[in-house]
Amino acid sequence: MALSFFKYQGAGNDFIIIDERESFSISSHKDKSNLIASLCDRRFGIGADGLMLLKDHPGYDFQMVYYNSDGQEGTMCGNGGRCLVAFAAHQGIISTKALFLAVDGPHHAQIIHAEGNNQIVSLEMKDVSDIQMLEGGFVLDTGSPHFVVFKTDIQNIDLDTLGKTWRNNPVFGSDGVNFNIAEIIDNTIHIRTYERGVEEETLACGTGIAATAIAMHYSNNQSGNHHYEFKARGGDLQVTFENKKPGFYTSIYLQGPATKVFQGEIDI
Repeated sequence: MALSFFKYQGAGNDFIIIDERESFSISSHKDKSNLIASLCDRRFGIGADGLMLLKDHPGYDFQMVYYNSDGQEGTMCGNGGRCLVAFAAHQGIISTKALFLAVDGPHHAQIIHAEGNNQIVSLEMKDVSDIQMLEGGFVLDTGSPHFVVFKTDIQNIDLDTLGKTWRNNPVFGSDGVNFNIAEIIDNTIHIRTYERGVEEETLACGTGIAATAIAMHYSNNQSGNHHYEFKARGGDLQVTFENKKPGFYTSIYLQGPATKVFQGEIDI
């Protein structure tokens, strides 16, 4: 049978989107994990870092269900959430504001600018209050767990090796962790991410960028609200948040581009 799909990307973080209000339900497919992994395969499928389902949910504009490219249901994906908001606008589900439900709870979002297939979307992330130090880095959860390390000359670091080592470190348990490495150059945080579930470097990671902004603020013993500019390998993003008391971060917003790449059908 033919499955209708849409392809979106946010700063190079790319996703397959399926509108489950109208199309075949992947959720109930007998071999769901292998099907999703095959669709995300860059050589034999559509190709993506992950796959998202948009569903109806009472009290919300929609529900987001996210799967990593390995076919397993994932934790929150920041760039995925922004892309799904852009998709919802293109489908007429929302206008410029959204309230949707994800695996880590409700999220508010707003389309800041729209021009054709290109949109700038701001997404509110979950509050953060638990930040731990580990071997010179910072461990925190912004909807997905991250280990953040600040170094220099990060573009020349072998991230596949270093990222895989930390992603599978036993200290993070059987689920592992996402690994972020960052440095400041000309008041901009340059960042690279090794993502679990994708098991390689991705061009951007929204929850990782949010985690790195908070880790930067926390490590410098700063106070008050802040704004950070980021340069990932796939594009530029911004993070803002409120810090009214030490170690507690709220009103965390991730902002950046979300673009419709194409749509089509694939036989499954």
